Amino acid sequence: MLAMIGLIASLVLLVVMAMRGWSILIAAPLCAIIVAISAGIALLPATASAGAEDFTSTYMSGFTGFVSKFFIVFLLGAVFGKLMEDTGSADSVAHWVVQKFGIRYASTAVVTACALLTYGGVSVFIVAFSVYPMAVSLFRQADLPRRFIPGSIAFGSVTFTMTSAGSPEIQNIIPTEYLGTTYMAGWQVSLPVALVMAALGFVWLARMLAKAKARGERFHARDDDNEIRSMDNLPNPLLCVMPLFVVQATAFYFRDWGLDALVVALLAGVLVLMAIHYTKLLGLGAAFSAGGVGAIIAVANTAAVVGFGAVAKASPAFDLALNTVTDLPVSPLIAAAIAVSVICGLTGSASGGQTIALPLLAPHYVGEGAEHPVDPESLHRVIAIASGALDSLPHNGYVVTTIRAICGETHKDAYGPVAALTVVIPVIGTIMAVALFLVF
Repeated sequence: MLAMIGLIASLVLLVVMAMRGWSILIAAPLCAIIVAISAGIALLPATASAGAEDFTSTYMSGFTGFVSKFFIVFLLGAVFGKLMEDTGSADSVAHWVVQKFGIRYASTAVVTACALLTYGGVSVFIVAFSVYPMAVSLFRQADLPRRFIPGSIAFGSVTFTMTSAGSPEIQNIIPTEYLGTTYMAGWQVSLPVALVMAALGFVWLARMLAKAKARGERFHARDDDNEIRSMDNLPNPLLCVMPLFVVQATAFYFRDWGLDALVVALLAGVLVLMAIHYTKLLGLGAAFSAGGVGAIIAVANTAAVVGFGAVAKASPAFDLALNTVTDLPVSPLIAAAIAVSVICGLTGSASGGQTIALPLLAPHYVGEGAEHPVDPESLHRVIAIASGALDSLPHNGYVVTTIRAICGETHKDAYGPVAALTVVIPVIGTIMAVALFLVF
């Protein structure tokens, strides 16, 4: 009982600390200590009984395990995204989308620009930084409440694109390592689910904006607002889209390689970017350096949460909760969706939650000796979509960064639309995916 109380209390505290601006690198281990103490886990190896787990070893095992497995992917993804940004490619693509939609469909243009970049392999953080200045300009001209900018960016980045079949984002690649699938797993169901998620989100966002304007909400400029970046001398958008297609095509060609397919695809994208912008090669060193630093920060933030999850997994309360879910008298797909959603919510990370959940769930559902056999491709897609729902709680690193650091908003003003579009919509998508797989 004490272990369960500690687990719940630590999660609540982690959410509160994140909302108050604490670094996840500090908040995650502190909250993990609470889990350890409540579960009777020794804090140091020297104080642990022979063969027993301790907080330090368990936390660092989860932290370093994630880094060693996924750092190369984060590094190539960060470098690719940084090159897209520094060469003006991301701005060119986003600006082209904005021009095509116009002011009348300002929010739609923002979402579409984010979706195109995300599905092309650009890091969701880079997408947010790239699109935000144009989003401010569009919302200013359309006189839309700026508190909806984080929701628009997040909806286009971390929902129907991030976890759909064919997405080169890490959240769609991790399951391949544990289930023996490819990043195109379950595409027949993924496609209609993504379309429904996109349609519901666009309609809901439009209704929220309309109601806000009806209440008298308008765009409020700030003294520190920067004017939209100069769009003069941007590279041709068709050339800028080419690396995105190269990433997609390469990942598809090597789809049976699992995580290695994404490594090869992102490397190909980097090389194509360098070939297209060869005249700027002398200045690309800074982009590589910045990408490396960004990769370290991104993987460390995620690994910190994975470390928290590793300690939570060592708690008897975690086993009790997991066994309760997996033994539910329901379809394995439903049980898996619930389990992944809860674990990703607990860790505040779709990728971190998957890394913790899949080693535990895969033996239950896939391979010889599986207690509840289920089609791996169906399981892959359900887990991917489900991971993108409760992960977007207030303590999620991307949510905190987008709302506070990039958009300069508060959780109080901006998190409502973010929750509706990145929590509720993916939950609906998960339910739809499970239903379709069970029927067909």
